[in-house]
Amino acid sequence: MLFCSPYGMESRFFVLQVMTGEEARILRRAGEALTMYGVSQTDVRLWWPRRKLKIRRKGRRLTTLAPLFPGYLFLEMHRDEQEVFRELRRVRGVVRFLRSNDDIQPLEARDLELIRHFISFGEIITESRVTFDEKNRILVSEGPLKGLEGMIVKVDRRKGRAKVKLDMYDDSFLIDLAFEVLQPSEAKQ
Repeated sequence: MLFCSPYGMESRFFVLQVMTGEEARILRRAGEALTMYGVSQTDVRLWWPRRKLKIRRKGRRLTTLAPLFPGYLFLEMHRDEQEVFRELRRVRGVVRFLRSNDDIQPLEARDLELIRHFISFGEIITESRVTFDEKNRILVSEGPLKGLEGMIVKVDRRKGRAKVKLDMYDDSFLIDLAFEVLQPSEAKQ
């Protein structure tokens, strides 16, 4: 999926490291700061990808939202504007831009592809639909796990989660993504 501004320019993505657990507040503050500065949402958008997970707590199944990348927000821009960077660095709770505030670099290649993959599903990542083959290997038919099969390092069928190893900015980390197992009759449709 190609992300373009209404003016036909391809967007660039930057990463803000923020205080973990404060992402929602910082996202609100950053939006207010950009609005006060006069930046339109057609030029700049902040993304906070989250994933929907089912958990068991005290014997009950609950659905929760968890950040896909705890402590990080993604800035999509359709133009280069140092003023936007300066305004966002002033927001309380913003730690820094990646690589550093002195060397702000847009996401490129595999990192960019990964972020675009996830946000193509919206800000809330839901369950993927999967089946298992005769050798018990996971086969993803649709959802956020589609295309990431080679990065799955562990599958927990009981919890309905796949542990995926992601690499970004020369760092590796594991995340859990939810899946729903389709019955054989559903998978053939």
